[in-house]
Amino acid sequence: MPNVSQGSDWSGRIQAHHQDRLAIVYVRQSTLQQVLENQESTQLQYNLVDRAVSLGWPNERILVIDEDLGKSGAEANNRIGFQRLVTEVSLNHVGLVLGIEMSRLARSCKDWHQLLEVCALFNTLIADQDGIYDPSYYNDRLLLGLKGTMSEAELHLLKQRMNQGKLNKAKRGELRLMLPTGYIRQPSGEVTFDPDEQVQSVVHLLFRKFDEIGTINGVLQYLVRHNIQLGIRLKGGLNKGKLDWRPPTRSTLHGFFRNPIYAGAYAYGRRRPSSFQSANEGRCCGPLSLLPEDWQVFLPDKFPAYITWDHYENNLSRIKENQSRAETLGSPRQGAALLSGLLTCGQCGNRLNVRYAGQNDYHAYSCTRQYSSYGGSACQSIPGEALNQYISNCVLDAVEPAALELSIKAVSQIESEQAALDKVWQQRLERAAFEADRAARHYQCVEPENRLVARQLAKTWEEKLIEKQKLQEEYQRFSRQQSQQLTEEERTLIQRLSDDIPELWNAPSTTQKQRKEIIRQLISKIVVQAEGRTEKVNIEIEWSGGYMTHSVLLRPVGKLSDLSYYPQLCERIKVLSLKGYKAAKVAEYINQEGFYPPKRKAKFSTRSIQSLIRHLGISKSSRATPAKPSLPSDQWWLSELAQVLNMPSVTLYDWLRKGWVDGRQEQGTKRWIIDATAEDISRLKELRQKLLLKARR
Repeated sequence: MPNVSQGSDWSGRIQAHHQDRLAIVYVRQSTLQQVLENQESTQLQYNLVDRAVSLGWPNERILVIDEDLGKSGAEANNRIGFQRLVTEVSLNHVGLVLGIEMSRLARSCKDWHQLLEVCALFNTLIADQDGIYDPSYYNDRLLLGLKGTMSEAELHLLKQRMNQGKLNKAKRGELRLMLPTGYIRQPSGEVTFDPDEQVQSVVHLLFRKFDEIGTINGVLQYLVRHNIQLGIRLKGGLNKGKLDWRPPTRSTLHGFFRNPIYAGAYAYGRRRPSSFQSANEGRCCGPLSLLPEDWQVFLPDKFPAYITWDHYENNLSRIKENQSRAETLGSPRQGAALLSGLLTCGQCGNRLNVRYAGQNDYHAYSCTRQYSSYGGSACQSIPGEALNQYISNCVLDAVEPAALELSIKAVSQIESEQAALDKVWQQRLERAAFEADRAARHYQCVEPENRLVARQLAKTWEEKLIEKQKLQEEYQRFSRQQSQQLTEEERTLIQRLSDDIPELWNAPSTTQKQRKEIIRQLISKIVVQAEGRTEKVNIEIEWSGGYMTHSVLLRPVGKLSDLSYYPQLCERIKVLSLKGYKAAKVAEYINQEGFYPPKRKAKFSTRSIQSLIRHLGISKSSRATPAKPSLPSDQWWLSELAQVLNMPSVTLYDWLRKGWVDGRQEQGTKRWIIDATAEDISRLKELRQKLLLKARR
């Protein structure tokens, strides 16, 4: 190492104003393993204190910064020591910065040049094994910049070499992967099933319940409800390899079902770093999961398997479908819309959305993609209740022939689930009994004179006995809540319910989520196409297995004019009205001939027929009704007096109700006869003019 204080070319760089300030010795090692094993390098950096003394700095003016031991120099965000160094230089407290080499200070050009800029601004020198540099000099600045670039390139080459070595080892299947619960690695390196039977039972139970429930959250709730924990082998520490039982979490189960080791496959490179950087924190937002075909290494049948590869792929597909995205079905929920995610528009091919409105869970299935994305008009909207009921009837008709088979399968499933839970409980009881017996043996083997140890072992034994008793009490409660064998009465009840599937489907205890799960098991896709604004909806159902059915649904519509048979309905009402039939009789004929109102009510009412007759403009004079007889000079028919007063008949009838005119109804026809003399007519005309003027104001 050159001695710059004894005649070297670097001695002229150190001035008095440099020695008036601090000399900082920066110490860093990249990893904790290097700190423990490469102690010679660490000691060499600490020896730079002697170098600073030889350059003229007293010991009390030398500051050692070693907070970054065990931290990488690739970035400065997590290096408190480097940040402290830059701060001290920025405060003009430092005359000399010493490092064993430039790579100790930084392996990032951004951080390195930041330090150079600050040192040049405050006239601070930088020293390494090769000499002393002044960043304010062009040649020194150029040399320091080159050293920083080489340091960053060296880090890249080291990482590249290490990654390539790991990849080559992984391609041979020799790179050791972290094993999930259910597996252990033998001293020879061979991977085998965990020898603990309870661990294996829980793993098999998880896959079986995911097949039944279909969602990770559902499996998690099942495990919590039955107090089932996961057996985890500790990866490090004094208890390395010991079995630790922990409660399940959603993230643990998510990684569990996505791990290909359970299908016997060796996989490496299943994720890659995200290129997106967070603007606030300046870091990667997390690795991205890749599809199996994009993995760097895939070696099937490398490990013993709990499930097949097809089973693993089905689990991945199901997890993806459970995500609430536009292109996926999403997991079934408790909403009133039974067909969410299954409906496809026959016009544009997009998926129909669910739109809730009002109370009582009113909803409709609408295709609004053209409107929301392209500014066009919505393709169609179908009332949800009518479509739900129609598809439900189709599903019930489809499962009716399999009623007996369903009842037998339900009985078998209940019994197998009870047996699986009881097996887990028996294994937990057996483990608790073993732990208590082992604690007793430890206590009995201790020497009586060694009371300090004996008291601790006695305390441990007592804790294990209490834990055993508590577990036995919990098992007794579990046994009381759930019988191990179905009684004959329970079997008969299950078979009776399966014989009447519609009753079971419509039972209050059956949730919307359960109905959705049944529908999705039987139906893959439903294509709907409404015929304009009419009540007709063409439905194409694609059943699981590829079978297709076509049918037409009659939906409720908003107006009479939207009905496909509206012209025929109007023509029929005209014919019946002209024959002299009253509205009640016309409604009776219309209902008998199979016409239905737009809201899908049971039949047309008398009031609705009267409204339609007025809308069609069918006057009473055109009907075959008895002619009005002539009246005395001071009596008028209501319609005739209305014409004389130049006012609507409805308004005159309102005056009659208010008592402004006098009148009575004719017997039989119920037609109104108004009493009005010439003076009354003049008074009514004046009243009519006053009301019109008042209304105009």
